[in-house]
Amino acid sequence: MVHGVLHTVRQDLFVGAFAFRPLPPLDDARLARRLSWLPQRARRLARWLPHGAVAFLAACIFLGSVGPGYGASAPRQMLDVVLALMMAVPPVLVLSRPVGAFWLSLLAFVVESIGTRFFSPYADVWSSAFVVHLAVMALVVLRTRPRLAVEMWVVTFGLGSVVSVLARNGALGDMPPVAFFSAVVLVSVAAVRAWREERRQVVETRSVTAEERSRRTLLEERALIARELHDVVAHHMSVIAIQAEAAPYRVTDPPPELTKSFATIRENAVAALTELRRILGVVRSEDPDAFAERDPEAPQPTLASLDALLDSVRGAGLTVESVVTGAARPLPQGVELSAYRIVQEALSNALRHSPGADARVEISYVLGGIGVRIVNGPPSRLAKPSPGAGHGLLGMRERVQMLGGEMTADATEEGGFEVAAFLPVANTAAETARGGSGA
Repeated sequence: MVHGVLHTVRQDLFVGAFAFRPLPPLDDARLARRLSWLPQRARRLARWLPHGAVAFLAACIFLGSVGPGYGASAPRQMLDVVLALMMAVPPVLVLSRPVGAFWLSLLAFVVESIGTRFFSPYADVWSSAFVVHLAVMALVVLRTRPRLAVEMWVVTFGLGSVVSVLARNGALGDMPPVAFFSAVVLVSVAAVRAWREERRQVVETRSVTAEERSRRTLLEERALIARELHDVVAHHMSVIAIQAEAAPYRVTDPPPELTKSFATIRENAVAALTELRRILGVVRSEDPDAFAERDPEAPQPTLASLDALLDSVRGAGLTVESVVTGAARPLPQGVELSAYRIVQEALSNALRHSPGADARVEISYVLGGIGVRIVNGPPSRLAKPSPGAGHGLLGMRERVQMLGGEMTADATEEGGFEVAAFLPVANTAAETARGGSGA
């Protein structure tokens, strides 16, 4: 145990004592929250407020230590200047080399005590060197770790005990009350440092937890998208397999090469369906019951099912207005499914977070794609807390990014919320024609 304690003291106070450990400026985001009333240029300068405060303290220490020596002899004035520098440098050194500042302050304390003929360094509780040394120890604790308070206290008063015993023939003088006062100060500073460290760890833990929750929500949404994509692709692959199997029977005496080609197409289509099911099983392996409440054989919804969705939302108490602009036309199944899910999620968020509000759904068929806009007004009554707040937006963005579209989601000036997305569709007319001929 003793070996472990000595090893810890050696690592804290001796190894790398003068290593460069600069104090970083204050965080810009935190200053923007707490000092939002200041101009941006003033906030940039406020980042260096701790450094300026320590530099001001060092200047006051230097001026206060040099002042009493005016009018004295030249050697005494020179001694006062040297001692003033030795006491003023450690506070500034704490900003870059905290442990080294402690040793320099201790040296200045001993030199000041001997130079002013204080045979006991602690003869005067309010000695300037003692006050500066105590302040330096407090700053070092704030910059490093709480246990350094005990280590520095033991080193300082251990050395003071030896000096006092040798100088006073075994008398300790005023050391016990001074040691007790210093212990109270350092323990208080160490408690503040421990509280700040604990608070920082709690904030980091919360941030990591929020990131993990968002990541899990994103993965769950991707699993849902994978299942829906499987249903969309599987439908078309099934049509290809059926058409390839039936094509040879539509022609009298088809050539063997044609029959073989259609057989190959059907085999590849069936293999692709099998591979899709296998990949979907891997995606859903972590949560096999994620879609247990859904009917796996039910067709995926499209914009044709939007009226049924709006009726169900109105039945839940949300007043919804629907507007469709442009010439409605059939779109690729994946695009219609994503548009439907975006409307569904946005209306669900309105129900949860804006109870009693009115909502408006706008579907715009434009050249090159489809626009979806859902906006709701401010709530008319207090909303109940929802643990999943904001996570539905991740799923919307995933769907939009998957299709190469764009999306915005932000609060409105009236206190409501607006979700707007554009889903591009390339060569819609050609795809529709191909789809009609294939059917």
